[in-house]
Amino acid sequence: MSTTTMKYAVTDSLMMLRRSLLHIVRYPSMTLPLIIGPILFLFLFVYVFGGTLGAGLDGSSGGRADYVNYVTPGILLLTVAGAATATAVSVATDMTQGIVARFRTMSIFRPSLLTGHVLGSVIQTLLSVVVVLGVAMVIGFRPNANPAEWLAALGILTMLIFAITWVAVIMGLVSDTVETASNLPMLLMLLPFFGSGFVPTDSMPGWLAAIAENQPFTPVMETLRGLLMGNEMGNSPWIAMAWCLGITAAAFAGSVALLNREPGR
Repeated sequence: MSTTTMKYAVTDSLMMLRRSLLHIVRYPSMTLPLIIGPILFLFLFVYVFGGTLGAGLDGSSGGRADYVNYVTPGILLLTVAGAATATAVSVATDMTQGIVARFRTMSIFRPSLLTGHVLGSVIQTLLSVVVVLGVAMVIGFRPNANPAEWLAALGILTMLIFAITWVAVIMGLVSDTVETASNLPMLLMLLPFFGSGFVPTDSMPGWLAAIAENQPFTPVMETLRGLLMGNEMGNSPWIAMAWCLGITAAAFAGSVALLNREPGR
């Protein structure tokens, strides 16, 4: 890529990022559910199920105090998965209302149409994660991480957000309607439940534990618990980064290919 092309790529991507951020500000109804939903799940699992589920955690005294420390990483990833809906809907809206067709006739860096959505969604999701994390700390989440561990936790979360956001972009591109785009990301929201988000995988039947331990969300959650709570991480950080990088690369390539596909094909 030449220097001139790189310059246009950056300039156009920043322009599309500004457009995406303006949409987020003007339509807060797309952001509020990203925060309210995970907070309701947090209250539900801590205050309704926490006493019982906390008693089943290995190496703990049991109860809500231990369970809120265990479940918070799962809630944070539920926030990330839920944010995919807003991204898919935003992309599908552009695709179905003709704005992309207009952009195709203009001299702009085509992938910037997508990178603007992605960067805006990453910012939106990170802000949602911060709010949910703040609520978790208010109700008893007590991490013991140092600044370097907090920075590492932010890094792994950002990598996952990038990966999931690019997957959501593909969902928006392949959707014929906005309604379809709003439903497809629901599959992503199941992953924290079918992982170690709410109960340890060793409490599951063997076949389900195998699925839970070999999906992308589980190593991320175990890495967050290790960084924030001092739990044993093993090779979870490396597996988590491999999942995130692989998903991001594949979803980015697929998104660009779909965007460049001629209409009607």
